Amino acid sequence: MRISPELRRKLISVAAVSAALLTAAPASVAVAQESASAPAAVPAAQTEAAPGTPAERLIVGYKSGASEAKSDKAAAADAATKAEKTGEDIDFQRRLGTGAALVELGTDPSKASVADVVAQYRADPQVAYVVPDRLNKPTAVTPNDTEYSKQWDLFEATAGMNVPGAWDTTTGTGVTVAVIDTGYVAHSDLAANIVAGYDFISDTAVSVDGNGRDSNPADPGDWYNANECGQGIAASTSSWHGTHVAGTIAAATNNGKGVAGIAYGAKISPLRVLGKCGGYDSDIIDAITWASGGTVAGVPANTNVAKVINMSLGGGGACSSATQSAITGAVNRGTTVVVAAGNENQNVSNASPANCNNVIAVAATNRSGARASYSNYGTLVDISAPGGQTSTGTANGILSTLNSGTKTPSSENYDYYQGTSMATPHVAGLAALMKSANSALTPAQIESAIKANARPLPGACSGGCGAGLADAAKTVQAVKGGTSTGTTFSSTTAVAIPDNGAAIESPISVTGRSGNAPSALQVGVDITHTYRGDLVIDLVAPDGSAYRLKSAASDSADNVNTTYTVNASSEVANGTWKLRVQDTAAQDTGTLNGWKLTF
Repeated sequence: MRISPELRRKLISVAAVSAALLTAAPASVAVAQESASAPAAVPAAQTEAAPGTPAERLIVGYKSGASEAKSDKAAAADAATKAEKTGEDIDFQRRLGTGAALVELGTDPSKASVADVVAQYRADPQVAYVVPDRLNKPTAVTPNDTEYSKQWDLFEATAGMNVPGAWDTTTGTGVTVAVIDTGYVAHSDLAANIVAGYDFISDTAVSVDGNGRDSNPADPGDWYNANECGQGIAASTSSWHGTHVAGTIAAATNNGKGVAGIAYGAKISPLRVLGKCGGYDSDIIDAITWASGGTVAGVPANTNVAKVINMSLGGGGACSSATQSAITGAVNRGTTVVVAAGNENQNVSNASPANCNNVIAVAATNRSGARASYSNYGTLVDISAPGGQTSTGTANGILSTLNSGTKTPSSENYDYYQGTSMATPHVAGLAALMKSANSALTPAQIESAIKANARPLPGACSGGCGAGLADAAKTVQAVKGGTSTGTTFSSTTAVAIPDNGAAIESPISVTGRSGNAPSALQVGVDITHTYRGDLVIDLVAPDGSAYRLKSAASDSADNVNTTYTVNASSEVANGTWKLRVQDTAAQDTGTLNGWKLTF
């Protein structure tokens, strides 16, 4: 951890300079800082590394003409002389890069004995200075936001996402996150990080604001009466859902109020697609396209192109070709798309757009680190993150920015929500931190690193919760300053996949590598298939070892177009690698269009 001089000074506890100076000066004289003309005296209190803990080592700087400044032997001899005069143990240890000598004072020096040694060195005309070798500790990154202590999801050891450990490296500066949701209701704890967005709701019955698409993404409220959104559906107050999501990602932090955002240096572009009773695919598709820098007819060019999209929304059924096309376009433009797995306690294969390709699908965990009872699950879940569970206590939910209005906006406030909608912005915030730390990262590399650096869920998960619980500090550390592009070997030879038949294999010859394959080998797969749940996919190493990438499942969606991460560190890199694909059920066929390995 880098420690600035200012923070380093704060870490060192220095008592008031009231003790007698260990110099030839009168005992009543106090010296507050070093003089340019003569070395300052070192007060006895300054020989402490921490309150009540005497220094065990001293750093002694000799004047340039002194033999001790050039010779380790002379410095060691001087330490021995000082030891004889004081009766204390003083041992020369080594020379520092500045030329100063490091001396050790024995195993358990007292404050008085340290003072005696310092006095001997200070009395030596060849000594320019003597200071304690003080013990410094990492700066605790604890925001001063008044509600931060309630944000267990960020910092608790059991099931928090280890976010503070990432803040010393990055806070998300330079990254815009598009929140495709209900829009934004003004909140002073978020306003500083809001940039221009857009209202994509074209149907006035849904928009509530009385008009169609426009440049104002303000959230007027999404309340509805009983049966207004379907027979038997109870009335609901306004949710201010998009504002809650946005606060988790980028609420202003260290501003002495409210909550802290995960990527509080990032900006939020609110895109309004959800109104009364929900929102249409067509509006969401245009929002995805526009957010990522694509062109949408009738909508001005986006001047705040997002590198991360958060979609805490969804519906039932397979991923449609229309939605998949928009997502693929966004990813190809370099935007990472993070999507909620859904809250139906069912397999995510029946929840769109979480079941689309090239998204990071996020399941929710509770405060104990188990899968939240409502969260969807399954093989298509990529990662889990804190989503809370208020049924076990309100404080076990996710606290974020909100509004007190039951229908229309009223006063700003904060409240606890639960859901995969709350888990998703945790991962979107992490993606923003990663992109800020290493701007060259691609969406596939961001997904791969999040999964490769996750930790096992502290609690139980039935049905599949992805790679584990996202770990912000570990993930950011893994990608910061590193090269984002490795060596890629690929095959573009199309191979037909027979219906309910024998496995097919496609080879790639890897040459020019040294040693073993990486622990996060990226395997990119492009398969066209009309029922991907039939498919079993394996990576086969040069020695014949097989790594299961995908098992057969009840997944009716089309195609497999994604990147898997494999710990192949036990395999020699050079040789012929194979992708093995088998259709295990009748009625559907497909084609392996190509695949690639990135080392």
